[in-house]
Amino acid sequence: MPLIETATERLLLRAWRDSDLPALAALNADVEVMRHFPSPLDAEQSAQMLARMREHLDEHGFGFWALQRRDSGELIGVTGLARVSFAAPFVPAVEIGWRLARAHWRQGYAREAACAALAVAFEQLGLDQVVSFTVPANLPSQAVMRSIGMQRDEAGDFLHPKLPDGHPLQPHVLYRIRRAQWEAQR
Repeated sequence: MPLIETATERLLLRAWRDSDLPALAALNADVEVMRHFPSPLDAEQSAQMLARMREHLDEHGFGFWALQRRDSGELIGVTGLARVSFAAPFVPAVEIGWRLARAHWRQGYAREAACAALAVAFEQLGLDQVVSFTVPANLPSQAVMRSIGMQRDEAGDFLHPKLPDGHPLQPHVLYRIRRAQWEAQR
């Protein structure tokens, strides 16, 4: 598939480069950034994550892009779309997600990048729906989901199958947005 990249007024959502690994590793090593994940990632785990994201981009033409500020060229995080890779009642599905460096929180970057990713999902990929999910305690991420028009699907809440039974982060909330909803809010 041809690679899709996109941009906003302040951001580039682009393919990954080898030179992005140190910034990605720093992001994934930040305990506060990773507080809603099982643990921070070390440099090798970040390298494996980068390889998986590149593979998804190569295979599907879309994925989790490197999120770069246009003014400074700084890599500030990850935002994008990916096919959900585990079994759940709402799968098959494409998810939208983001992870930003702490210095760039509360500046509207996550929402801005997510809106650009939704435009790719509905305008270029022709998807009918996009989902997102997180742990119940991740209120900032849920606020971004709502701000881009996603609605909570309480009946779709689930236990993440990649976490062991009883793990405190296993319960997840599910949000959805359908193409018609997205078009109506534009």
